[in-house]
Amino acid sequence: FTLIFIHHRTPKIITSKLDIAIVNDLFVTIPKGSVDMRDDRTKTTWSVDIDSFELCKFPVTQEIYEAVINENPSTIKGRHLPVETVSWIQAVNFCNALSQRLGRDAYYRIDLVKEKVTLNFTANGFRLPTEAEWQYACQAGTKNIRYGELNEVAWYKDNSNHRTREVGQKKPNPWGLYDMLGNVWEWCSDIYDETVYGTYRVFRGGGWCDQERSVMATTRRRSHPFSFKIDDLGFRIATNAKVTVQSIHESTLL
Repeated sequence: FTLIFIHHRTPKIITSKLDIAIVNDLFVTIPKGSVDMRDDRTKTTWSVDIDSFELCKFPVTQEIYEAVINENPSTIKGRHLPVETVSWIQAVNFCNALSQRLGRDAYYRIDLVKEKVTLNFTANGFRLPTEAEWQYACQAGTKNIRYGELNEVAWYKDNSNHRTREVGQKKPNPWGLYDMLGNVWEWCSDIYDETVYGTYRVFRGGGWCDQERSVMATTRRRSHPFSFKIDDLGFRIATNAKVTVQSIHESTLL
């Protein structure tokens, strides 16, 4: 079992015998703080306190996804392109599968028959960020709608050449996170508005085919967690605990 990640545009290979520092280097420690949220549909605002957590620097690539799941659902193929055309349930299945590979506790309990998913908030396994965590991390503790001039930080309709692009090619935000805006939208854990939309889940960030006005840290979208998938929607992973796997070769990787 081998995972290949992109770090500052250079492939890093994780095998059963490499130092755990490589695993640690994939994640950024997001400090605790708070974030102001807004729903333009209902014109409501609210504040959310954020505990410190770990967030991957990049969206999950097709190479990583295929290494864990043994398939690649993406419409636009490329090893270092973000995985896309994935539903929310496929994203959380990936999180559980990676947790199992690395000897961590599953964050999600999934009942496919009832289409019901429960979260184990104390688990040390991998998960999707909440949308408040996502926005807080994207804004890097500020209240800005973007972390730089859009053409320098994001792939969107005007510069993407009508497709996804390799991760990590644009400038990161001040906390070292790449592609938080543009390239692909990113699934979050949250239900959008259960009273109106039922189990619909949130996704954030804008994608390669979006106009400039949609590619902002505050833009919210939603869709069905089991059936909706499209070629500009992917995800990135988070975890509650620092990625300090004692030794990969002792885990269930082998």
